[in-house]
Amino acid sequence: MTDVVDLPALLETLRNTPAMRSKQAIQQPAAVIGSATQALTREQLYALPGDDTAAIACGDHFQLLAIEGMLPAFVEAAPWFAGWSAVMANVSDITAMGGRATALVNAYWHHDDAAAQQLLAGIRAACEAYGLLLAGGHTSLTAGNPAALAVAITGIARKILSTLHVGPGQIIAMAVDLEGRWHADSTYWKAFEGIPAERLRSKLDVLPRLAEAERLHAAKDISNAGVLGSLLMLLETTGCGATVDLSALPCPADADLARWLQVFPSYGFLMTLDERHWPQVQSAFAFEGVRCERIGQVNASGTLRVQSGAQHGDFWNLREQPFTGFSYPHLDLTALKPNQQEH
Repeated sequence: MTDVVDLPALLETLRNTPAMRSKQAIQQPAAVIGSATQALTREQLYALPGDDTAAIACGDHFQLLAIEGMLPAFVEAAPWFAGWSAVMANVSDITAMGGRATALVNAYWHHDDAAAQQLLAGIRAACEAYGLLLAGGHTSLTAGNPAALAVAITGIARKILSTLHVGPGQIIAMAVDLEGRWHADSTYWKAFEGIPAERLRSKLDVLPRLAEAERLHAAKDISNAGVLGSLLMLLETTGCGATVDLSALPCPADADLARWLQVFPSYGFLMTLDERHWPQVQSAFAFEGVRCERIGQVNASGTLRVQSGAQHGDFWNLREQPFTGFSYPHLDLTALKPNQQEH
């Protein structure tokens, strides 16, 4: 990774990427949904936005539900890959919650029959790779339609990894599958091509196994907002801050730091955990060939502070500027231990 960094310039660039701006648009629905949460308990909040999926309590487990919409330009230009990616992004969301994906449905609009067939082929191929039931969906295929795709997924978790569990003192770890490559000149890091289905599934199963062993508090998959943007979403729900050391990030050899901080990996997660569980967590990922490193620590400041060598800089102050807007400061998050259900 590049050694010499102009940290202020780097952070300014990262704050203003199109992906970071698109995440801030979530503040609009957040303002509507957040206005009705004042009297809710933490378990009720598990079912509302703020995490990678909704988590609905069902007896001794949680039913998980999520949805992804693909950019129309992506669907138009690469229909098979868009179909695969829609499934993969949903699977990552279920996994980040400590869950295992079960089934999905899709809704697509298109004007080109051949392209629509490629779209469905990509969805079907990903379902076969990840062991999911393709349960059906909605089709609109007619001249004049845009190329559009949305995929919804369900899953099950025994213990969830909610951002509502993030608290000061927890360490932050980043796990990423480095056995991949960049997709063309994009920020997308592909680590699934040519990998047997059983390997893809076993790597994903690390998080639910660690959740069930109560070795993690929270997790978030690394999305198109990159490492720091995804970390902001992990912190924002409870209004926490953090310090992060850029030199500690797991990354490919000779990676460009600015590009890697914007990475959207096919397998990449940020997690919080207690210090005493770090050796076991790192070993669990290493056993599956996944690189996991501790990159920082959660604090109560509300500010994400970044270190690079002797340089320090504030990336974002959540108390002065919301990111997605999904924050629940009114809830007494100290009343329950992480993963303790309210029954």
